[in-house]
Amino acid sequence: MTETSNLSPRPVVRLSSRAEARAIRFGFPWVYADELVLDRRTKALAPGTLAVLEDADRKPMGLVTVNPASKIVARMIDRDPAAVVDEGWFAARLATALGLRARLFDAPFYRLVHAEADGLPGVVIDRFGDVAVVQPNAAWAEALMSPLAAALAAVTGVTTIVKNGTGRARSLEGLAEETVVLRGAVSAPVAVQMNGATYLADVLGGQKTGLFFDQRPNHGFAQRLARGARVLDVFSHVGGFSLACLAGGADHALAVDSSAPALGLAAEGAARMGLGARLATRQGDAFAVMEALAAEGAQFDVVVCDPPAFAPGKQALEAGLRAYERVARLAAPLVAPGGYLGLCSCSHAADLGAFRTASTRGIGRGGRRGQILHTGFAGPDHPMLPQLAETAYLKALFYRLDG
Repeated sequence: MTETSNLSPRPVVRLSSRAEARAIRFGFPWVYADELVLDRRTKALAPGTLAVLEDADRKPMGLVTVNPASKIVARMIDRDPAAVVDEGWFAARLATALGLRARLFDAPFYRLVHAEADGLPGVVIDRFGDVAVVQPNAAWAEALMSPLAAALAAVTGVTTIVKNGTGRARSLEGLAEETVVLRGAVSAPVAVQMNGATYLADVLGGQKTGLFFDQRPNHGFAQRLARGARVLDVFSHVGGFSLACLAGGADHALAVDSSAPALGLAAEGAARMGLGARLATRQGDAFAVMEALAAEGAQFDVVVCDPPAFAPGKQALEAGLRAYERVARLAAPLVAPGGYLGLCSCSHAADLGAFRTASTRGIGRGGRRGQILHTGFAGPDHPMLPQLAETAYLKALFYRLDG
């Protein structure tokens, strides 16, 4: 149902009688298509429209963004139905997010905004010093990029802002893919210091925003295991685990990835650390490379596998868990007796219990047994919204395998 609100000239959308209004009142930020009264006028709203959400009894619940073309038809953006979403509104949200990161980190390299968890639904912002990369993964953010970018520059002082409009989330919102520099200029990958390692983030052509800040604490844990070790980093991207381990005193590391440009950045990072001779790279399908390494009789003291999301949604969960099991099965024989195996999942649909079961089963099928030493998650610059499991997607398990 769409009509004019008494609080503002904005349209009103209404929950159906079967919707769980209580969950939304207690902080769940999404309304699905089957929970909203989708009459002709509501369906005609332009993607990204701001509207007042009412419950089935016509009581205002807050301000939402509406996209009739999305399964998540409405996202709660402000509990005040009369909120004015302008540059000042964005600045207030960004200042709160910046205050948390400034307390957590000594240098401006972090995820500044983690979508719903930081009060900006569908918006991801990663900061690389004076460069910020914005992923507007929801229609409302795409429509309001101008005030968002202005507030971002004013609050943080960044001089370059990149809009990375790529990825599955945008396609689900019906948004086109494009990457553009909104402010400033980028002429080369950005150097990032993290866990004593030097990473190079390609903020224009790299995967996602160019670097995965979420793995920072898990890189750090692997680093503690790596002194004097032989390290294998599978699905390495720009050398996430391998460079951290080299910074921690690993004897040498092998980075495996399907992307030649990413491996090139890993090699350049190692060179900038003065450790270029200790890093080798191998391009290819990770599963095929692990099989080849096993055939060669290769073994490593520390093996870490950080694959892409094999289960991006519930419909892919079963196949995704089989893939995680296969990763563990192929990786386990590559671990030297008494060595360490780290397995990661960034699939929110695969919860920790399911991922742990698949990983442990795979290790067993690989002929090994082990004990779990550490369970890791995303760093604190990726806060979790307690009501939304999707914001707590990353899991990392570290095993010590038997002899």
